[in-house]
Amino acid sequence: MPYDRTVRLDSDFSATVKAVREALSEQGFGVLTEIDVQATLKAKLGEEMEDYLILGACNPALAHQALDADRTIGLLLPCNVVVRAEGDTTTVQALDPATMVVLTGLPALEPVAAEATRRLDAALASLT
Repeated sequence: MPYDRTVRLDSDFSATVKAVREALSEQGFGVLTEIDVQATLKAKLGEEMEDYLILGACNPALAHQALDADRTIGLLLPCNVVVRAEGDTTTVQALDPATMVVLTGLPALEPVAAEATRRLDAALASLT
């Protein structure tokens, strides 16, 4: 089962990151954390890699609904959005919210996953 929702853009990395932040915000997601994987691997391991950023995005209302259904769901909330350079393009990926339902088997998470999917898809579509 694919577990990502992906778009590839013909824009540079920094412009894409800015656009992703705006698109997520328009869909009710705030960015709570940011992990610069490229900088971390360089600093900790001396390894080089392409631009790679993980944005920890969260829609509080959807997170609350999911946590009411299953307190363990925090492990699977569709909060990570990856922006990474791939040659002349930039890839944006989000975890497919349906993954929560498939892995837990909890029908109570289906409406949360459906709404999160709608919002993430709208954010990704606005980038293209």
